[in-house]
Amino acid sequence: MPRPLRIEEPGYTHHVVQRGHNRNAVFFHDDDYRLYLHHLRASSERCECDVHAYVLMTNHVHLLVTPRVNRGMSRMMQLLNLNYGQWVNKTYQRSGTLWEGRFKSCLIDTEAYLLTCYRYIEMNPVRAGMVESPEEYPWSSYRHHDGLKTDPLITDHPVFLELGADRDARSETYRALIAQQLEPQSLETIRETTFAGTVLGSNRFRDDIADRLGCRVRPGKPGRRWPPILSGSDPDKR
Repeated sequence: MPRPLRIEEPGYTHHVVQRGHNRNAVFFHDDDYRLYLHHLRASSERCECDVHAYVLMTNHVHLLVTPRVNRGMSRMMQLLNLNYGQWVNKTYQRSGTLWEGRFKSCLIDTEAYLLTCYRYIEMNPVRAGMVESPEEYPWSSYRHHDGLKTDPLITDHPVFLELGADRDARSETYRALIAQQLEPQSLETIRETTFAGTVLGSNRFRDDIADRLGCRVRPGKPGRRWPPILSGSDPDKR
């Protein structure tokens, strides 16, 4: 049975999730997180992708990525997973795959959902009970958006830049957004869309993408025989 297609379009932003095999840990030491970020930056530059937000959890990662070229995101993830996985196996004297198959992703309607995805990603450690506030977690892009540091990995998205005339104004607006708790329905929609590999956006936006790409981007109704949509249905529980 052929693998389902992946919706990936240059110029559009995508939410990406990559889990450890059998949900096992993929980071074991602070140096591991640092090395992953090093490879992420190198891979994104080589494969012409802009990284707008990220969080590295113990057994999975979330990324917000805009590829600038065809299949740039897929090539970036392949290179990143290969380089980091080989290093982990060598360092910790393990064998076998580190990652749980293909990464999951969804294409995002940036005007309606981009900032919601920023908040979803960077509040992940808080929802998981690892920290009380996002600035306490060192392995995410939150401190960049909060104005606490400049992260060379991050390319600010035009929608984020519209939050204020300068960095201080943007950071203040973003802190106010982060303080607003995400609705449970928003959380579930992001999870379901990402793990189904579809499009996160309005009906009109999804129809525009379907026309542009010549493929279906909405889940089928139970009992109807549709062509398969991308990968997986296991929701992200964090």
